[in-house]
Amino acid sequence: MTLQQLMYFVAVANVRSFTRAADQVGVAQPTLSRALRALEDELGAPLINRGSAVTLTPAGEAVLPLARRMIADSDMVRTTVAEMVGLRSGRVRVGATPSLCIGVLSDVLRVFHARHPEIAVELAEDGSQPLEAALVQGELDVALVIVPPDGVDPTLHTAPLLRERLSVASPRARRPLTPRGSMTVAELARHDLVMVRQGYDLREVTLRAYAVAGATPRIAVEGGQMDAVLRMVEAGTGVAVVPDLTFIGRPRLRRTVLNPAIHRTVALARRADIAPTPAVIAFADTLLEHMSDTSASLREGTTDVQVLHRHRTGRELLG
Repeated sequence: MTLQQLMYFVAVANVRSFTRAADQVGVAQPTLSRALRALEDELGAPLINRGSAVTLTPAGEAVLPLARRMIADSDMVRTTVAEMVGLRSGRVRVGATPSLCIGVLSDVLRVFHARHPEIAVELAEDGSQPLEAALVQGELDVALVIVPPDGVDPTLHTAPLLRERLSVASPRARRPLTPRGSMTVAELARHDLVMVRQGYDLREVTLRAYAVAGATPRIAVEGGQMDAVLRMVEAGTGVAVVPDLTFIGRPRLRRTVLNPAIHRTVALARRADIAPTPAVIAFADTLLEHMSDTSASLREGTTDVQVLHRHRTGRELLG
């Protein structure tokens, strides 16, 4: 049994296609198929059902988490040894939702790169659910995710970082949406809405708030990433429900509070069964410093963001 065979098996299990798996790992399909046959012969049981639809056998389902763990452990051994010589090499694979990329991660990665220029940073921007799946599959080291009401995948370790309010963004160049500084969802429903694309928790939370209020959103534009949504709001295309952190550094946006309030919790997540590497710990240290600085600045601002962590080091935060 080799790590290469296990990598081929995991690739097929992830995409449920021999052709796409071969493309993903960069080998010819016959090569991948022969390697998997050899692995099955050695183990004494088929791992994959090769019918019209590629599925895993019971043995394959049992082997899959072990194979992922072995591959991740192998990567961690190589990375840890390289990083223990002084963080002069290695990588950190970080994920975040679009709003957190804008409101939190951009400054964190700038400082982290300045401190550790030899560490490669790979950034994945996506919704919380795809990010959780990437963590579980070992494709990311850490991710900033939104904690849903029913919690995250039980195989993940999460550390809450902040709790922030969702508010309505409108162009400051135009008159306020309401003279009170706050509005209900029913009042919001009278305005054209700019909405992020499907798959993002912010969209689901917004639509759920409309449903609870018995209102129907008047969607002007949908399908954009967070930065595009904010630019469209600034241009006067419509209004948007966005996290309070996105108002920082955007003087062209006006913030109107929703009543009743809608909050969300942001956490740093990682695979619970894989110890964080020194590079990941260094990233968490930088993130905590940024959170402390953000907490001080928010006390002087008008946003409703509460920094939750009480950890002093990245190692403590990662558990």
